[in-house]
Amino acid sequence: MLYPMTTPSRALIDLSGLWKFMIDKEVQPIDPKQPLPTEDVISVPASFNDQTASQEIREHVGYVWYETNFSIARALRSERLVLRFGSATHEAWVYLNGQEITHHKGGFTPFEVVINDYLNDGNNRLTVKLSNVLDYSTLPVGNYSESTDEDGHVVRHLDENFDFFNYAGLQRPVKIYSTPKDYIQDITIVPNVDLDRSSAEIEIKTQISDGLDKVKVTILDQDGHPVAEVSGTDSSVTLTDVRLWQPLNAYLYSAQVDGFKNGELVDSYSEAFGIRKIEVRDGQFLFNGQPFYFKGFGKHEDTYVHGRGFNEPVNVLDINLMKDMGANSFRTSHYPYSEEMMRLCDREGIVVIDETPAVGLMASFDFNLSILEQDDFEDDTWKTMKTAAAHQQVIQEIIDRDKNHACVAMWSIANEAATFSKGAHEYFKPLFDLARRLDPQKRPCTYTSIMMANPRTDKCIDLVDVIALNRYYGWYVGNGDLKTAEKATRDELLEYQAKFPEKPIIYTEYGADTVAGLHSNYGEPFSEEFQEDYYRMASKVFDEIPNFVGEQLWNFADFQTKFGIQRVQGNKKGIFTRSREPKMVVRYLKNRWTAIPNLGYKVKSDTQDQAKKLTTK
Repeated sequence: MLYPMTTPSRALIDLSGLWKFMIDKEVQPIDPKQPLPTEDVISVPASFNDQTASQEIREHVGYVWYETNFSIARALRSERLVLRFGSATHEAWVYLNGQEITHHKGGFTPFEVVINDYLNDGNNRLTVKLSNVLDYSTLPVGNYSESTDEDGHVVRHLDENFDFFNYAGLQRPVKIYSTPKDYIQDITIVPNVDLDRSSAEIEIKTQISDGLDKVKVTILDQDGHPVAEVSGTDSSVTLTDVRLWQPLNAYLYSAQVDGFKNGELVDSYSEAFGIRKIEVRDGQFLFNGQPFYFKGFGKHEDTYVHGRGFNEPVNVLDINLMKDMGANSFRTSHYPYSEEMMRLCDREGIVVIDETPAVGLMASFDFNLSILEQDDFEDDTWKTMKTAAAHQQVIQEIIDRDKNHACVAMWSIANEAATFSKGAHEYFKPLFDLARRLDPQKRPCTYTSIMMANPRTDKCIDLVDVIALNRYYGWYVGNGDLKTAEKATRDELLEYQAKFPEKPIIYTEYGADTVAGLHSNYGEPFSEEFQEDYYRMASKVFDEIPNFVGEQLWNFADFQTKFGIQRVQGNKKGIFTRSREPKMVVRYLKNRWTAIPNLGYKVKSDTQDQAKKLTTK
């Protein structure tokens, strides 16, 4: 799927702005053939929840409606016109001039529809019905129920099976773009790097409509100078003296694809790409042949007023804060982030673990690890979850969208699923097979594991290329006891090291809730002193484990969650506040991360002997 942009043959119309908006109380039917019966407005793109002073609207579960009007310039009416949503959270029915033209389920990936046959000559009315309902068939997973009020009307209830607020709406840009009737449909770019020769073979596959009869591809360097040219829809070209895309040192080439018909240039599109080689070998994650060490974060798309909506100034600020700290990576926890963020990471050299919205795949949640010691532990997760179809769909959509991004180094198939429960392997193996089949660049795959999934209980580790652990020793387990937490962290990592010596290990979550400005002479939990002590403890252990290849803490910034007695205006595990003010620990982490090189860093440790001893037990 090509990102919409203006080219010599394509135009772009941005529908951002004020749209009419209303919640659907489901008392009277709303007819999309008529204008929405409201004069209230909401800004697009953004979540609707925090733009209102109404608690009823903010906490609404069910359907909402959006509407805007637009016109198409006469010069474009003869072109192919496509309406594109960056996302619509979580299910959308789209109407143009009263006719339903498309439907999409899944709140974090783009979808589009050709609109020529539904347009009026003058004003056009675009109406969108959205549902923010989540259940056991959706991703993320929600605990959904219904009741009736005293008037017999349906009341919908949703308890999120995840720890972030269920922001919803038209959260990413809505655009109309034009193409010629005969057009370039898609471009796939696969760089095959020969590090010894400083060269790369670039495979370019172009999908075109039937009307085009010739394709020319020109490879341009970052300054726009042509370095190679090739013809054909399935072609390759070898580049010498290549500039590699490196973490925090990005270099982007572009493939200028031109489509011809009867010798005439009809359509043009330019796709940026980076040349780099990613491998997992001998317990290390290799970037361009050198060991790579992940330094960074789990994040959220979460800001004041915008909610989970697209906020480019904050994206730019976040990347600058990361780079200032020496961080080089983040995970798109727990859903695909906006295309604009991915493009920014391409430019800035930020390495991304790209995650599906498969969060909440767990029927019950308990930190009692002892119940899992039996080999055939089973709960209701894989009997009650009906998410396989949605999971397959989002893997297809995220890879289709992000396949050419240099920044994407690994796919995360799920976050904290019940991989310790009988039936997990049968659920996940087809999904890993699908991801590996679809990705033209054959990136590594992983999932992030919850604490109940340990080296003895996790039934799916054979599926992953990299072991990714979410661990909270000293916080959710043994709160405040960092001495015990250090031992538990070390013991578990050594066990993983011994049992799976060929697999790299990364922490994709670890952290402690910290109230900004709260200090303690005694290093009490929730204080800024405890947060720093916690990270110092974890760092000490990380540096002892030979196959440990990265630390992505939880979380970059405080973020909004549902209400709960453990949450006061959200999750406070950020090392920055929600408004991006630093907590005390930022200085420590900056000193640590700037001292660790991005490439060539490999832990040297005497704990290898301990790991070998565990292997022989």
